Amino acid sequence: MKKRIWIREGDVVIIIPWEFQNEKADVVWRYTGPQVDWLQRKGFLKGSS
Repeated sequence: MKKRIWIREGDVVIIIPWEFQNEKADVVWRYTGPQVDWLQRKGFLKGSS
């Protein structure tokens, strides 16, 4: 992702840790609530509830 985005509670993110500073990472992709529901229904994610 090249621009800044808001990450909200309940979003699922894919991150890549920095090689030179392990405490920080780049957000590669963000999935919103409806997208997370769809991924869970299709079996790509296991639900936390």
